[in-house]
Amino acid sequence: MRKLFLAFAALFTLSAQAQDLITRYEKTNGNETATYPEVIQYYQQLAKRFPQIRMQTIGTTDAGFPLHLIIYSPQRDFDFNSLRKKNKRIILINNGIHPGEPDGIDASMMLLRDLATGKISIPDNVVLAVIPVYNIGGMLNRSPWYRVDQNGPDAFGSRGNAQNLDLNRDFIKADSKNARAFQQIYQLTDPDVFVDNHVSNGADYQHIITLITTQHNKLGGPMGTFMNKTFEPGLYTLMKAKGYDLVPYVNHFGETPDSGWVEFSDGPRYSTGYTTLFHTFGFVPETHMLKPYPQRVKATYALMQCFIQFTSAHSEEIKQLREQAKQTATTQKTFPLSWQFDMNKYTLITFKGFASGHKPSNISGLPRLYYDRTKPYERQVKFYNQAAEGDFVEKPTAYIIPQGWWTVIDLLKNNKVHMQPLQKDTTIYVEVYHIADFQSYTKPFEKHYLHTDIKVTSSKDSVKFRRGDYYIPMNQTANRFLIETLEPTGSDSFFAWNFFDAILGQKEGYSSYVFEDTGAEYLKAHPELQNLLDKKKATDTAFANSAGAQLNFVFKNSPYAEPEYMRYPVYRVR
Repeated sequence: MRKLFLAFAALFTLSAQAQDLITRYEKTNGNETATYPEVIQYYQQLAKRFPQIRMQTIGTTDAGFPLHLIIYSPQRDFDFNSLRKKNKRIILINNGIHPGEPDGIDASMMLLRDLATGKISIPDNVVLAVIPVYNIGGMLNRSPWYRVDQNGPDAFGSRGNAQNLDLNRDFIKADSKNARAFQQIYQLTDPDVFVDNHVSNGADYQHIITLITTQHNKLGGPMGTFMNKTFEPGLYTLMKAKGYDLVPYVNHFGETPDSGWVEFSDGPRYSTGYTTLFHTFGFVPETHMLKPYPQRVKATYALMQCFIQFTSAHSEEIKQLREQAKQTATTQKTFPLSWQFDMNKYTLITFKGFASGHKPSNISGLPRLYYDRTKPYERQVKFYNQAAEGDFVEKPTAYIIPQGWWTVIDLLKNNKVHMQPLQKDTTIYVEVYHIADFQSYTKPFEKHYLHTDIKVTSSKDSVKFRRGDYYIPMNQTANRFLIETLEPTGSDSFFAWNFFDAILGQKEGYSSYVFEDTGAEYLKAHPELQNLLDKKKATDTAFANSAGAQLNFVFKNSPYAEPEYMRYPVYRVR
């Protein structure tokens, strides 16, 4: 009798706790989403009541608030080094990078509560790490008017953060304190699986939720094959069992998705592109903006359950694949810097859409696109997800970066890159890049005038380095990150993001009437330069008719020209 009483008492206690932990989303029947203070207070309450939940802060954000990390560990071990030694798989979930897309915020609150109260279970070999709200500044900027196309909730945050940055373009350049804190969280958790919850916009269709996966060719090797052949299809199967027809993110290139689409290309500026550089399986769930908010939250909740289920069932394989990828990165000889989708290769996927057409606009009177939900269809469409590697670069033995470029050095340190300061002034024979050509955005993009179409020339030279300059050996698991950020021709390299723009401005010059005499004397003493000058005049009429161009040619090819001008200040040791 006493055992029965204790059982009823325990059941009553859990029921009371669950009632006390009803979220704003649930109280309003899915019409509203929690505010930022409510989210934090809710997790504080969970952490206080349930010993398997811990809440901690890491770094700060542009809004002045710390970034929180919620850890759900069934064995109540919250040390990530210890968890890895115990062979636990770690799933990192990021919410609210765009607070106008709050589905993951509400779904995660309910997920952790339901795990803690025993409503649902979590396998013993999985640990959850959850960022409850990443873009705190955007969430505090709450309004019913943002995301005009979205079907609920009643009010939510804005896309821009406290600097008005889109944080899903900031993972490499890390202009925000948010991104720097995220890098710390990522390096601390070293997740096996990363999930970044979003809401899509674009075409209308029947699917409630779509999915971006780390592009499998970029992930590369056995990890890429597993992603393409096992992980992604496995999630589709699990979601189908829960009543959801999952499809790849609808990244269509026509007016409508009817003819198919190309897989989203997640470069390192994006969350899953960043995590790819450190060998993590990355995913971006995208619920559909036009679906009612409760449908979207339930789909997000269901998919997070599927991530847990799949990761647990394939725990050993995921562990081995990541370890293999990390080891391969330390010894790999060459790395690609670009991927081009092959438009001759595709798979057929089942897409559930709506018929579309055109009718006169009530605003302009001109034809406008519309979708007819009374005419649903199901058909096979082409999905292009095979990307060929290109622009290979040979890995150096090490990079050397002078200490003056401390902004980049700080970012490398924040990403746990192994570096050694030189102990004394020394001269080292290195490979040197010079920037030969580049294009730049004509308008700012996320605080930068991004460089594209970057071309370099390469030479070898003896360069003097000072005590305290950094030597970065290329025998580490972060090699992929280093290659894609330090090789200037990479699309998301630190050079592309303007971190080295100071070298593009010439600091030393000359007065023409003075250097005319100096240059003439130098030509007399260096007939090889006179020969180069004569050859260029013979082949370039405009050059031959320009005294200024010829004088500048002599200057640029003399020791009077500053060596730092257009010389990329990250050096390759070969």
